[in-house]
Amino acid sequence: MATPVPTTARWTNRFSFLMVGIGASVGLGNLWRFPFQAGENGGSAFVLVYLLCIIGIVYPVLIGELAVGRHMGLSAVGSTKEMARAAGRSPWWGLVGGIGAFATYMVLCIYGVISGRVLAFAVAGFSGGYVEGAMPAIYATPVRAFLWQTLFMAITVAIVLRGLHKGIEGFSRVTMPAFFVMLTLLCVYSLSNGSAGAAIEYLLSPRFEELSPEVILAAFGQAFFSVVVGGAAMLTFGAFMDKKANIANDGLVITTSDTIVAMVAGLMIFPIVFQFNLDPAMGMGLIFSTMPLSFLQMPSGSLVGGLFFSLAALGALTSSIAMLMLAAVVVEEQLQVKRKTAVLSLGAIAWIIGAVSVFFPHINEEIDFFSGQVMMPIGGILIAVFAGWVAPREIMRNELTGLSEPLFNAWRIIVRYVAPLLVGGVLLLGVSARF
Repeated sequence: MATPVPTTARWTNRFSFLMVGIGASVGLGNLWRFPFQAGENGGSAFVLVYLLCIIGIVYPVLIGELAVGRHMGLSAVGSTKEMARAAGRSPWWGLVGGIGAFATYMVLCIYGVISGRVLAFAVAGFSGGYVEGAMPAIYATPVRAFLWQTLFMAITVAIVLRGLHKGIEGFSRVTMPAFFVMLTLLCVYSLSNGSAGAAIEYLLSPRFEELSPEVILAAFGQAFFSVVVGGAAMLTFGAFMDKKANIANDGLVITTSDTIVAMVAGLMIFPIVFQFNLDPAMGMGLIFSTMPLSFLQMPSGSLVGGLFFSLAALGALTSSIAMLMLAAVVVEEQLQVKRKTAVLSLGAIAWIIGAVSVFFPHINEEIDFFSGQVMMPIGGILIAVFAGWVAPREIMRNELTGLSEPLFNAWRIIVRYVAPLLVGGVLLLGVSARF
């Protein structure tokens, strides 16, 4: 196969790139997964490890991904393969990008099911469709769940088919500002009308006795899942970055925004949880089973519920279009097929897998664990090793000009030693404890 040609496409401007990058990171990982992961894993103990992982590992790995992607201008697979080849290393290093892209695509396969449910609950909220002790009628059967999953995947495919600028970029530029406005309003409402003190204590008061290998793995997995580090998205986005962009600063904006959204989401959900004596460790049922019941008891609860799930739906879409786009870029480049064919084929496969999981729900849980808590941390380890050991130092230094020399040296130490060893150790402990 001929050597792939670097893309000449670029993000329209910095704002567009940041909205896409933040949109890929901010999604159900923040609004759905973070609260129930925190609830199941000891609240503040989980949050502490999560924040340390974001600062000390996820951010350094993220800017490494962006740097590799921008320098090569190829897909996640092409960038890692061709940079390795140019450095005199084996082209099998392309598996670094391939594993990350596969992990993210597996997330997309189950994402449509959960996101379709979010869409249905948004409509049910605005139409007064929440029923005490029962699923909203518009989502009450597997067939209806399948139809909502189909609708969500159809929207995702339609947006990605519009291309880089009119599709993912144009959608993110409009929806992300609206997302932040809605999130702020709902958080203020929740803190004003719920048990704000209990929520803040639960999320922020340290309870070190609750730390365990399972909690640490869950926090690491959530950090990687939320910012999609190790999932090859940032490798792909880096390919479209302007050569003058400051990767260190832009990466910091993305990770900071994602972390703020996750924390605000906790402060939006847990005041309601404690106000109505709900169980914060209910898992996935926290927002789908118990939150609608609390909306029934609130003033203007239908409106609040509709806005809450609309917010989640926007976040889900900005993430799903990024997942499908990066997979399509890989397939287009490596198999030399047209982008439209790649998008339609990958969208159809994800839709079929998701449709099967509608009728066999345990598949969702297995894919979620495998992709979010195993594959993405593995992808993070591999991209850290690649950026630290395979990518030539002078190339990475030229790409990361926003870091001072001492900070760049610290970055190199983290991606070469700290991130692989720490994440690898946590991964082994957590997986062995689960099995």
